Amino acid sequence: HCLRSGRSHLSAFARCPEALSCWGGAECLRPAPPPAAPASFVELICIHTPDWLVGVMKMMMYLQIWLQKNQVLVHKTVLTSFVEKLFCRKEQRVLQRAVWRVPQLQRQKTLVIVQNVQEYLENHKIWQYLQEKLPDEVVLKIFSYLLEQDLCRAACVCKRFSELANDPILWKRLYMEVFEYTRPMMHPEPGKFYQINPEEYEHPNPWKESFQQLYKGAHVKPGFAEHFYSNPARYKGRENMLYYDTIEDALGGVQEAHFDGLIFVHSGIYTDEWIYIESPITMIGAAPGKVADKVIIENTRDSTFVFMEGSEDAYVGYMTIRFNPDDKSAQHHNAHHCLEITVNCSPIIDHCIIRSTCTVGSAVCVSGQGACPTIKHCNISDCENVGLYITDHAQGIYEDNEISNNALAGIWVKNHGNPIIRRNHIHHGRDVGVFTFDHGMGYFESCNIHRNRIAGFEVKAYANPTVVRCEIHHGQTGGIYVHEKGRGQFIENKIYANNFAGVWITSNSDPTIRGNSIFNGNQGGVYIFGDGRGLIEGNDIYGNALAGIQIRTNSCPIVRHNKIHDGQHGGIYVHEKGQGVIEENEVYSNTLAGVWVTTGSTPVLRRNRIHSGKQVGVYFYDNGHGVLEDNDIYNHMYSGVQIRTGSNPKIRRNKIWGGQNGGILVYNSGLGCIEDNEIFDNAMAGVWIKTDSNPTLRRNKIHDGRDGGICIFNGGRGLLEENDIFRNAQAGVLISTNSHPVLRKNRIFDGFAAGIEITNHATATLEGNQIFNNRFGGLFLASGVNVTMKDNKIMNNQDAIEKAVSRGQCLYKISSYTSYPMHDFYRCHTCNTTDRNAICVNCIKKCHQGHDVEFIRHDRYVAYLPVVITQLCPLPSLPILLPNYPPFLIFRFSFCFRFFCDCGAGTLSNPCTLAGEPTHDTDTLYDSAPPIESNTLQHN
Repeated sequence: HCLRSGRSHLSAFARCPEALSCWGGAECLRPAPPPAAPASFVELICIHTPDWLVGVMKMMMYLQIWLQKNQVLVHKTVLTSFVEKLFCRKEQRVLQRAVWRVPQLQRQKTLVIVQNVQEYLENHKIWQYLQEKLPDEVVLKIFSYLLEQDLCRAACVCKRFSELANDPILWKRLYMEVFEYTRPMMHPEPGKFYQINPEEYEHPNPWKESFQQLYKGAHVKPGFAEHFYSNPARYKGRENMLYYDTIEDALGGVQEAHFDGLIFVHSGIYTDEWIYIESPITMIGAAPGKVADKVIIENTRDSTFVFMEGSEDAYVGYMTIRFNPDDKSAQHHNAHHCLEITVNCSPIIDHCIIRSTCTVGSAVCVSGQGACPTIKHCNISDCENVGLYITDHAQGIYEDNEISNNALAGIWVKNHGNPIIRRNHIHHGRDVGVFTFDHGMGYFESCNIHRNRIAGFEVKAYANPTVVRCEIHHGQTGGIYVHEKGRGQFIENKIYANNFAGVWITSNSDPTIRGNSIFNGNQGGVYIFGDGRGLIEGNDIYGNALAGIQIRTNSCPIVRHNKIHDGQHGGIYVHEKGQGVIEENEVYSNTLAGVWVTTGSTPVLRRNRIHSGKQVGVYFYDNGHGVLEDNDIYNHMYSGVQIRTGSNPKIRRNKIWGGQNGGILVYNSGLGCIEDNEIFDNAMAGVWIKTDSNPTLRRNKIHDGRDGGICIFNGGRGLLEENDIFRNAQAGVLISTNSHPVLRKNRIFDGFAAGIEITNHATATLEGNQIFNNRFGGLFLASGVNVTMKDNKIMNNQDAIEKAVSRGQCLYKISSYTSYPMHDFYRCHTCNTTDRNAICVNCIKKCHQGHDVEFIRHDRYVAYLPVVITQLCPLPSLPILLPNYPPFLIFRFSFCFRFFCDCGAGTLSNPCTLAGEPTHDTDTLYDSAPPIESNTLQHN
């Protein structure tokens, strides 16, 4: 009687507070202040446990005493089995009569029972049995038949009962009976639910804790409400729980204030219910296993869920929400969404599976000013239109969702929509992954966007999203597509392995691409075309099949601080009137040219490091123009810079060095203004000018080359003015084969060969040049060469050729393999030499003395002729004729051959060519495949 009337005060609180386990479910279970005087242990049993439980315990004591008196040893499992059989009696009243059958006492005399039981227990000291000797298994078996309120009251008896009543197995059984969850569903605060693994939870009894958090809810369980309300005795103590057959009835109960708004929707399929939410209710699925798979809410006529003004703190979670109309092609777009969130509401949608089979509309539509939901851990997939549609100034937070295999875009953001989208997995879409257009915005962070049929992310028509730390990869076309005046900031993303370009920018779009890794694309890295612009800054672009960055058709981006390297093609390709400012980038280790400029393009390349390429550093061809200034260009397999076919760039203040070929090569009618550069340490000539090219070289320093300084041949021209040309291994300036440059006010000095050599029908105009301190001499003119000279100063040269001739030395002694001096060459008819085998004057005098010899011409020449002789060559140059052969081979050859001098570098019929230059031109046109525009709008 005391228990049922709510007398649950804890009289033993002061004596053993650590034994109490306060359970705060219903208000009637909250502990009251303790009484003034503590009660005895038996009185506590009678006060804090149900009457039938007292009887069961007494029966267990009688049974144990009888067994002990008869010296019968019974295992505790036998007692547990006895309790189980006792509680299997179907009629509770029969059971109660059995356990309350005490001699000379009646049930109605409760106080007398208590006094007699107390006296009996004190006389026989059986209270020790209840506290100490009754096996845990027996007590747990008894407790397993209690409901939650009675179990909490039993926990108030003593420390031992408190520990046993908190057993997780007892609470798991009660919990699953009410809520069906196979894992505890924690609800620590409003709008937050999550399931846990009990073994990993820090609390010792998560089942009880979750029960406490969820206790006040109403339940939608079709067919169960009638059973629940028709059996009040069976569910006594659960009066605060409400059960409904439909969701609409439960929502009506919220409106009538029957409960606080927590609704549990149990396993089942709920069809065609009109769910319009206008209050801050909480609706959560309740089912075993994967909850959302077992709780399905479906509509075939209208939007399944509609959140309206007033639902700003509503919560819907752990269920499947489907819109499955009979007519898949209904025309009323706004009325056909699976889940619709309207103005001035901010519900939470959590752990839901959202599906729509309608070809018009979307799975989730968020629209209107003040629409700001939180959608997290949801699966929005397999829809026949758009997955998530955010429009008309709507906002919201969308986190950790799975969005896949939708017929159109996975996410649409339109008309000033501005969501925050984090950690979503957007993949395998049948259209674009994310589509922002018509002033759509949004903040996209740490999303994984991949394997969509069109672009992973598309920006169009003044849209301006921010995309940060996302992975955009394996797109069937491209990664990011910005077009038709789109904007956006793409920062620190990984963009890789897309079939087309990683980033497309076109049609007056102006995005910011900053700090991204763009790599391993099946075509190019960044492709800017059709009047595209943009800031391409601080990216790491590498390993792409085509150019790292491609700029074409009047596009004008700013490209700076990028690393563009290890591409399977070129680094930067500017063509078809492309423009742009390309500055402070590092371009290296690309298979083809580091930078290509062609077909009317005019970029500005400034302060870049372009190095270690497998071909040319910067390549201007087919009317490529632009400005190349303050760059560091070095260590290329071909020339540092090549200019050809009408190209006319401005090349100034660059360092061009360390090339395995020449520094600058101008050929095939190339032009260019080459000013104030430092060109040094190249394996061949610092500057090559050939085949009708006509550049201007002004104020350059061309020095320390491993070959010549400037080489002009095959009809090359040009104006060379105020250059410093010094310390080169070959001639400071070599002019050959019908070339006609103008050299004015240059300083050519400290060379290891000649200052200027002019040969092979070339001409030149030399005005005001200073030529001094060169080893072979200042100016060498071959036979038949006519030069116009004015005000030149040729002074203080070492004249090593003239001195060697005067001393009678073979000229090979001073030229070896590294330089080709110009001097008189002869042929020997006696030895049957040809024009291809020339002999210097001292060898004619010594080695061919008395032979029939003929003067050929004064020119640059190299040759040798072996003949069978019987004596060694008397000239002192013999020991260095074959410097790479061991002495015993030279000795052996001396008995078979007569060696002549090696006086030059090739023959006139075979002039020097660019060592290492490929047998074919490196100007093969290449281009990324044209982008495929998203056809999202075509479906709508």
